[in-house]
Amino acid sequence: MYNFGSMQKGLSSENASNLLKEYGYNELPTAKPKNIGRIALEVVKEPMFILLLICGLLYLLLGDYYEGIVLLCWIFIIIFITFYQYRKTEKSLDALRQLSSPRALVIRDGLQIRIPGREVVPGDIVLLNEGDRVPADATVIESNHLTIDESLLTGESVPVLKGHDQTKDDIFSGTLVVQGSGLVEVKSTGVNTEFGKIGTSLKSIEKGTSPLQGEMKLLIRNLFIIGAIISVGVITAFYFTRGNFIESMINGLAAAMALLPEEFPVVLTIFMALGAWRLSKNKVLTRVPSTIETLGSATVLCSDKTGTITQNKMEVAVLYHNNQTYKKEDFVSNKNEIENLLINLNLASTKDSIDPMEQAIFTEHEKLFASNHIDQLLKEYPLSKDLFAMTRVIKMSSNNTIAFCKGAPEAVLKLCRLSEEESQRLLDKVHQFAAQGYRMIAAAKCELKDNNFPSSQSEFEFEFNGLVGFEDPIRPEVPDAIKECIKAGIKVIMITGDYPATAKSIATQIGLEHNDQVITGSELKEMSLDDLKNKIQDTQIFARIVPEQKLQIIEALKANNEIVAMTGDGVNDAPALKAADIGVAMGFKGTDVARESSSLVLLDDNFASIVSAIRSGRKIFDNLQKAMSYIIAIHIPIIGLVLMPAFFSTLPILLMPMHIVFMELIIDPTCSIAFESEQEEKEIMNRPPRNPNERFFGWQKIMYSLLNGLLLLSMVVIIYFISIKEGHSETEVRTIAFSSLIIGNIFLILSSLSTTRSFISVFKERNKAVYIIIFSALAVLLLVINVPFFQEIFSFTYPGSQHFVSAFLGALGLLLVLEIIKWVRFNRAVSK
Repeated sequence: MYNFGSMQKGLSSENASNLLKEYGYNELPTAKPKNIGRIALEVVKEPMFILLLICGLLYLLLGDYYEGIVLLCWIFIIIFITFYQYRKTEKSLDALRQLSSPRALVIRDGLQIRIPGREVVPGDIVLLNEGDRVPADATVIESNHLTIDESLLTGESVPVLKGHDQTKDDIFSGTLVVQGSGLVEVKSTGVNTEFGKIGTSLKSIEKGTSPLQGEMKLLIRNLFIIGAIISVGVITAFYFTRGNFIESMINGLAAAMALLPEEFPVVLTIFMALGAWRLSKNKVLTRVPSTIETLGSATVLCSDKTGTITQNKMEVAVLYHNNQTYKKEDFVSNKNEIENLLINLNLASTKDSIDPMEQAIFTEHEKLFASNHIDQLLKEYPLSKDLFAMTRVIKMSSNNTIAFCKGAPEAVLKLCRLSEEESQRLLDKVHQFAAQGYRMIAAAKCELKDNNFPSSQSEFEFEFNGLVGFEDPIRPEVPDAIKECIKAGIKVIMITGDYPATAKSIATQIGLEHNDQVITGSELKEMSLDDLKNKIQDTQIFARIVPEQKLQIIEALKANNEIVAMTGDGVNDAPALKAADIGVAMGFKGTDVARESSSLVLLDDNFASIVSAIRSGRKIFDNLQKAMSYIIAIHIPIIGLVLMPAFFSTLPILLMPMHIVFMELIIDPTCSIAFESEQEEKEIMNRPPRNPNERFFGWQKIMYSLLNGLLLLSMVVIIYFISIKEGHSETEVRTIAFSSLIIGNIFLILSSLSTTRSFISVFKERNKAVYIIIFSALAVLLLVINVPFFQEIFSFTYPGSQHFVSAFLGALGLLLVLEIIKWVRFNRAVSK
């Protein structure tokens, strides 16, 4: 450890305790955990659940205790699922928060002690060494080559040298010491740090309800009003046509049960809760469940480069030695040619360094060469602001003494005293490599004849040895993920604090078609919102961007009616994460501020996980839409069969409350479980995102659902009249017609589970939930039409097995028609 010249006693324990009371803990405020009572209140306050509660109470008041209790039980189930998912999410985030909390080595009462970072106060003297996370904003008092990685704040992955020549540089909370050591005095803690200011600014960004939530509330309200009107109409019509008030009330109750859309809120909530659970299995933590439906509609994915598209580490990518260029794929086959340069670089670097460039050099050297010789460090010349180069004098195992130098190309070339022509030729080479996105340093060496070492590096007679180019390697899964996004019609925008040339190089490697179009931060600063709205449509790279401008980009995209997903991990990403429709934070390398601002957290920091989440979002949205379509379709025959006897007094009553309860026992688990667990549609990622302005249930989709329902109603009505014509009693007619409704409903389920696959393919896929529901429905149907006790409850009479042939044939005919319509719609959609 470096021995600092200043005699620092630091704060006394008493002063530190008083300051802690005055300024509070050195941490950002987080939302208080919700208890189950608060979650239950939030759930019940939702209009959809108020409707569900009213429906349950209404059924209880009308004497239908079974249906009322079932509906009310669903509320408690949903509250439990919501609470479980919330606690699971918060526990995971708390674990991440604990992992990322730094500790600090401070001077208190003249002694060095290590304390939790949250207990650091303004005025504390903190000692920083390689690998330390800076616990608070501070000013450098003394420095020994103190080099800080500020990429979490600036997005710039090049470390910054701090505090040389007694300059009072500022350093910031959350940044990382990658080399050297230093003594700093804390200026600001908690919300007063740069971290904290960005976190506080997030409070001004409001999140609205998702489009689906708003549309679903409107749809439910309209259906509720329509259902209430029709129910009153049924009671009135039944009373005037038959004159029996009790029968009128029974059929009015049946109409209410058929029309009240209690399945909608249940299905929507269960889909979101189970969707969040499924995403968590794939390392995607869902903080806001309603984000899942928005996820499948994403049209733009904005991604930070450093640490998200790239790995936020350095790798040796190119070597230039003896006028020859060697790319990393050529290193092994040319190891003899590059050995001299790599040894130079290796011995010019500090052992066990955490500097990313030096780590990359050591890694490459170890891959290619075995280090059996023992070398002795005699003297070291550190970097300075006057000369950005470092030299290490080594006594080799061969007893030769050699000075190995590395540093900025301009500095090393100056030390080598090359001719102006040669220097310019090499600098041109450096610029060529830099334009390809490489970070360049140069290497040189000098053999010494004695141990009289000069006082400065400039006195060595260095011989130029070569250049080395580093790259921050892209994550290996990114190119395929980008391809999948492009096929899915999702525009990918890379936002970085890096230079345009580097950004374009990375974009080319990952497959972004940028056409050399880059908007820089300085250009963005001069743009109006209208200018940016126009230019952003043809731009996929933003370089040299500062945090406020990331938010500006998100707002411009949203002004263009885009559904924006934004990934990131740093404090600088947090405002944009919160403003985006879908904020996706990195869980492993991400900051607390980023995670708190996001709606999704990637627990494995894998870029491909966001694409997988989008895919899952599309699947969930598709299945939700199919479930809702099925709900509308199946209610049509129920409504029709309730209304027919009300307006035609000669027809026997078919559906009574108990029959509709039986139907609900099939409908509820079907739309909540069977559709939710159904696999994704064909070509799900080869179609454009859903139009943000398109309604979840436009008239075209509603008409398709109505058509399916009317076809099922027509089939049951035909069987109904055939049974009457055959001279069956009222209870036998009811039994045959109800059986045809159940069987037809099963075939409707099989056809509706997929819009791109046939019912045979669906059945072969072995969706266990579907199997259980179908076989349970048939088993219970056989029970209620054969067992006298249930026959009496349902007002059934067994007519003989031969009389069910028409029901099976009618249902098969319905299935054939539904499959033909589905095939035509699918092929028409493909041809577009």
